[in-house]
Amino acid sequence: MDAEEQKRAVGRAAAELVASGMTVGLGTGSTAAWFVRSLAERKLDIRGVPTSEATAALARELGITVVALDDVSVIDLTIDGADEIGPGLSLIKGGGAALLREKLVWEASRRCVAIADGSKVVTPFGKFPLPIEVIAFGHKGTANRLCDAFAECDLGIAPRLRLKDGVPVRTDSGNLIYDAACGAIPDPALLAAAIKSVTGVVEHGLFLDLADEALVSGPGGVQHLTP
Repeated sequence: MDAEEQKRAVGRAAAELVASGMTVGLGTGSTAAWFVRSLAERKLDIRGVPTSEATAALARELGITVVALDDVSVIDLTIDGADEIGPGLSLIKGGGAALLREKLVWEASRRCVAIADGSKVVTPFGKFPLPIEVIAFGHKGTANRLCDAFAECDLGIAPRLRLKDGVPVRTDSGNLIYDAACGAIPDPALLAAAIKSVTGVVEHGLFLDLADEALVSGPGGVQHLTP
């Protein structure tokens, strides 16, 4: 299977985890989109809590009932993609600039399942540039403070403002994204705490101790991973 076929296969496998009556977190990104499409094909009686405006639009187009996070007490199951899967199901997310809403949905969920093609499972952890969402006001000063935070973790990194067509990328919440090319993250928990302590930072793309399991597709089919 090529990469797109792997995404489709793992999206279908993830849709089989959903049962009627569930409230389901709907992830963001190309792999999560295949999950949403497969879920719609099953025509179950569910409510979907989308992690982005793009996912909300796709779900509505496919006939899935969409509800806001504030309108549910708990989410039964969240299925979402990952940009990188490391040891213990540590994840890097945010390539699609939806990390804040994704993390809010994940933390409101009883069970979280990451889905990805096999290329996303890596060692060492941290090859994918780490997204960091910051408020736009004073963002250059925030970036300078982030450099200090990385230095405290023995990582000499200067995060770069994410641009598209020469224009800063805006999240659904109106914030900006900085990407930090770590190469490797020896202590993800230490780095997560250091980044979150920086004034101006809204959220980061390190999803630690949040994934209960992962479905990963490859040439041999879909594998089930646990921490």
